[in-house]
Amino acid sequence: MRKRVVLPGGSGFLGKAFAAYLKERDYDVVVLTRRVPESSEDGIKYVQWDSRNLGEWVNEIEGSVAVVNFTGKSVNCIYTKSNKEEIVSSRVESVRAVSEAINRCEQPPSVVVQAGSLAIYGNTSEVCDEEAPHGKGFSVQVCEWWEEEFFKQSFDQTRQVMFRIGFVLGENGGALEPLKKLARYGLGGTVGSGKQYISWLHIDDLNRMFLEAIENERYQGIYNATGPTPVTNQTFMKELRESMGKGWAPPAPTPFVWLGAYLIMRTEPSLALTGRNCIPKRLENEGFQFKYTDLKKTLSELV
Repeated sequence: MRKRVVLPGGSGFLGKAFAAYLKERDYDVVVLTRRVPESSEDGIKYVQWDSRNLGEWVNEIEGSVAVVNFTGKSVNCIYTKSNKEEIVSSRVESVRAVSEAINRCEQPPSVVVQAGSLAIYGNTSEVCDEEAPHGKGFSVQVCEWWEEEFFKQSFDQTRQVMFRIGFVLGENGGALEPLKKLARYGLGGTVGSGKQYISWLHIDDLNRMFLEAIENERYQGIYNATGPTPVTNQTFMKELRESMGKGWAPPAPTPFVWLGAYLIMRTEPSLALTGRNCIPKRLENEGFQFKYTDLKKTLSELV
């Protein structure tokens, strides 16, 4: 019998990459999405859901081997009151809906994996493993509410794994694209102080983490899903420019970042001006082997 994995919110960058990864390994993949594509040639099943209420999509959870929940409004926006409310509700309510669906299953999945965020540690240069203290601010609160909802209840037959995901590098989208655009036009200099850390990982390593969580019964609880070699923004932008064949670029002082974020990028400046120095302690303790630890080599391959 073929193994089925359900991906709520799996139509974004991370979800699409993991869906393709699963298909290559002979899994059946079901993506729960608000907008079902008119046609699909990728062999992936798309089922409509609203991420808040139970519906026919619950039938896809029944008998599946795993659920990996990617749902959540992008934080790449200006933090207006309405956007903040949607950022919170899209995460908390989708977690609640998935939990209710699992509770209704006669044959529940063996594991539910939740895509979370390293933002829970706030803005810090201190090394953060999974036991590090939480930071302060709106993004931290969102993560805390998110995780609290996820672990509010436990399941008799379903393991729960929370991945606090870092800055994911991959082709054709994701966090790297806007930085590549800046570098392409000679604007890929240091952002703000340049001392803020970027805890990065390659999309292939992230996909392997997800699959390991599905197939390895030891995985349970919270993991920092990031690479073992975080770098400062100054170092990251330098390596990115060099990988693209670009020379020196003027730095972007904090005031200009604020103006550019609001007026041009239409996003929250804190996304670029803050960072955290996170390490994947629990993953390494589990014996997870990273394929991508050298930033220069990784960027050269991707760019």
